[in-house]
Amino acid sequence: MAIDDNGYLYGSDVRKHDVRRWKIGERNGTVVAGGNGEGNRLNQLHGPYYIFVDQDQSVYVSDQDNHRVMKWIKGAKEGIVVAGGNGQGNSLKQLSSPNGVIVDQLGQIYVADCYNHRVMRWRKGATQGSVIVGGNDGGDKPNQLYFPNDLSFDRQNNLYILENKNCRVQKFLISLSN
Repeated sequence: MAIDDNGYLYGSDVRKHDVRRWKIGERNGTVVAGGNGEGNRLNQLHGPYYIFVDQDQSVYVSDQDNHRVMKWIKGAKEGIVVAGGNGQGNSLKQLSSPNGVIVDQLGQIYVADCYNHRVMRWRKGATQGSVIVGGNDGGDKPNQLYFPNDLSFDRQNNLYILENKNCRVQKFLISLSN
């Protein structure tokens, strides 16, 4: 679930493979991503779980079962692959069951790459990401993550990572420019 700057509410539906936007008081909402059945085409999603909405009302969706993150520009009929999308794996061009997704003020995309036990950053227009936290196998040491699920930034650019199996939240200072 997400709320944009205009007060619209967004939610993903893993059964319908879409993301909808609602105005206050609206019952059915408007499909803003997916909505064309389960699949891997640019107008489809398969397992949309986590979403992020930017200031332009573009919707970023962690398309979990397609191992990619999609960006749907407001009003678009198709999404754009902005992270992963090269099959499941652990190379810098791949994701494995992406979960939480967040975008910073520079347009860089951060993804909780759940089954790879890492958080990846994809710069705007990049064809591969970089590991910014984790990637040292699943575990409970300070340099390890164990099934990271969700992400959030605070005003000082600290990145908070929620880990499923460790039942903890870790805080990291992230340089946005490196």
